[in-house]
Amino acid sequence: MTDWRNISLWMDQLDEPLQPRPALPASLHADVAIIGAGYSGLWTAYYLKRQAPHLRIVILEAQIAGFGASGRNGGWLMGAMLGEDRLLAGLSAEHRHASSQLLHGIPDEVASVLQREAIDCDYRKGGVLYCAARYPEQERAQRAHLHSLYAAGHSEADYRWLNPAELSAQLRIAQAFGAIYSPHCATIQPARLVRGLARCVEQLGVELYEQSPVLDWQPGLLRCAQGEVRADWIVPAVEGYAGSLPPLGRYQLPVQSLLVATEPLPAETWAQIGLQHGQAFSESSRQVTYGQRTVDDRLVFGARGGYRFGGQLRTDFNLNQGEIELRRYLFGELFPQLKEARISHTWGGNLGMHRRFHPHMLCDRRSGIALTGGYGGEGVGASNLGGRTLADLILGQDTELTRQPWVMHDQSPSSLAAWPPEPCRWLGYNAIIRSFVHEDQVLANPHSPPWRRHLASRMASFMEGFMR
Repeated sequence: MTDWRNISLWMDQLDEPLQPRPALPASLHADVAIIGAGYSGLWTAYYLKRQAPHLRIVILEAQIAGFGASGRNGGWLMGAMLGEDRLLAGLSAEHRHASSQLLHGIPDEVASVLQREAIDCDYRKGGVLYCAARYPEQERAQRAHLHSLYAAGHSEADYRWLNPAELSAQLRIAQAFGAIYSPHCATIQPARLVRGLARCVEQLGVELYEQSPVLDWQPGLLRCAQGEVRADWIVPAVEGYAGSLPPLGRYQLPVQSLLVATEPLPAETWAQIGLQHGQAFSESSRQVTYGQRTVDDRLVFGARGGYRFGGQLRTDFNLNQGEIELRRYLFGELFPQLKEARISHTWGGNLGMHRRFHPHMLCDRRSGIALTGGYGGEGVGASNLGGRTLADLILGQDTELTRQPWVMHDQSPSSLAAWPPEPCRWLGYNAIIRSFVHEDQVLANPHSPPWRRHLASRMASFMEGFMR
């Protein structure tokens, strides 16, 4: 029996027995069959059942609810979506504002479900701080980003600059240059959300079968070792595990993000740091760092992981010493008082990265396939929007959700942008990551000459362009 509690800090904190639900008992027919009991699959089932309770909905989960990214992430519930700036760029000012409001409303929509369904997942809407904290180039980059947000129609009510004194009222970081603050973000305990949603959809009548991996799929049919599921609609909600369902692996690159958590820190330490209201925070280097203060006073901190040749999934998330020490170094630069803090939990997860950072909600009525993905590590919130949207698409409704620029009507999965074949993927990804690491090392050194700082940043920016 797998020790499910070792998946992450979040799963270890659960006060429920982690006993898998029964597997698929035999072949059956459903109106909608969903692959994966993560956020995307569960939100889709939830909104479908709320609108059309007569539908027979079946979810097949290879492990247990919470095994994938939904039980392993950093707990940011964002009112934003990766790549939204490019997706909204072609809209009129009025439509762009409406779409932005839809995204900003994601945390409040989730909060309303949590209240209605009595799901306790430590929801705190304290906003998010994107900090320029370690070298002056970060301040210039963040101010330029803020300018672009205002040019796109956002206001100070959505994003505003905090000078060092204003930042210190929320978060005290060594030598901070400032930060962008947005109120459109909450923090949660991810495993409690996914496990709570699983119980909720079961109570609504959804059939959830665990330890039932899908071995083969095609329009209208899923095959498992225990039997087949025939359905009018198939929803492959697998994101970072797309490689297990060919040909979806062509369009989703499985990359890893790795996290650490300290032991609970004393009140006097948090008095020095801040984060009293559940704020999320990030240090704005290309290493993609993220963190939060948990309800039980731990620091959870994560950073970008890696990519394995051939899109192989990482299954062993026992972080090695180098992976742990990199994250300790990064949070220790922000909080020197934590450089020697004991790390109690380390873990990671596979997530899906779409070409050009392009999230999507896709519906192919001819084949009966609907999918949502391409979240690029921001799926805790985006999956709620994806589930709501897929429900409306499957039910044939014309709504504000289905009229968004990230929705692909009457298109098959083959319409998605494909990643290049190996070894181009592996060589390209690792070259990009190494340029990011080099940039960070050069810029974090105050003695680096200006020409070298400029060259490192230009190279990293050039390499990042290949991912887009």
